[in-house]
Amino acid sequence: MSRYRLQPSRAQEQALLEHCGHARFVWNLAVEQHAHWRPGRSRAPGFAEQCRQLTQARAENEWLRAGSVIVQQQALKDFAQAMANFFGTTHRRPTFRRRGRGEGFRIVAVKSGDVRRLSRNVGEVRIPKVGWVRLRWSRAVPAGVKAFRITRDRAGRWQVAFAVIPEPTPAPGTGGVVGVDRGVAVSAALSTGQLLNAPGLRDSEKARLLRLLRKLARARRGSRRRDRVKAAIAQLKTREVDLVVLESPAFRRAEDVKIRTSRRLTIDEMDSQPGGGAELSRRQSRKYQRVSENGSGRKNSEPSITWTPSCSTGDGLLSNSASSTTDAT
Repeated sequence: MSRYRLQPSRAQEQALLEHCGHARFVWNLAVEQHAHWRPGRSRAPGFAEQCRQLTQARAENEWLRAGSVIVQQQALKDFAQAMANFFGTTHRRPTFRRRGRGEGFRIVAVKSGDVRRLSRNVGEVRIPKVGWVRLRWSRAVPAGVKAFRITRDRAGRWQVAFAVIPEPTPAPGTGGVVGVDRGVAVSAALSTGQLLNAPGLRDSEKARLLRLLRKLARARRGSRRRDRVKAAIAQLKTREVDLVVLESPAFRRAEDVKIRTSRRLTIDEMDSQPGGGAELSRRQSRKYQRVSENGSGRKNSEPSITWTPSCSTGDGLLSNSASSTTDAT
């Protein structure tokens, strides 16, 4: 997805929060319905039945009817997809959502005129029941947008992600392969012997973060002071993530080599190494070679780390997947 920063006004931000509240309410109702299901009972309602129940609920509740039906129906659609992923053993079972965590909603049936450019760095997107909301035009919006998702992070920043399948980035063609091992003290260790470190917060910011965590431990739950401290901590955390993604030289190797998979190291193997796994035994070296050749490993092993090129900049990104993918963000 192509993600852009939204710049809503105060009134628009309040309307966006109401959309998030409606989507969260509908999602939690769907979770509650499926939580009551037990073996031997009738089948839990599916997406079509829940949409009919939503229509009845909107007719009986004025506050729910005042919201966007697209936002509420897509919340049910997301829940149906989450349940399908759960039964497909690829994800965990959906749980209740809390206010302030993972806020967002999805809009479908987007027309070509719903996204427009105003100036070099400013654009607008039309959101139902909200109107035109400005966004930072950091790059061109892909053509053929049919849906987008609005999200709000812990620091209070609003973003819009347009659902478009990106064009694959061509491989460098050098045929080079390198293994990547992620760690704690060292961000990434390459099989060539190179050690890459992701940038982090400055010493002053780390000290401020420590002070804020101490304040958070002393703050009373539900107080405004606790909310302010949590917001300040979230801003530092998001800044740390931005530094890793945007400024790290550890994510700029995709232009030089073409990487498939890396070593799958289990927790038992890490504990068996006195030096934290720096030196591999012959048995582990053979296992690493087999995994690198066929891209597969034991079922209960840790997920492999792949290095994939970014479609927008050509830089490499670390991800927890078993095969190479592209990221347009």
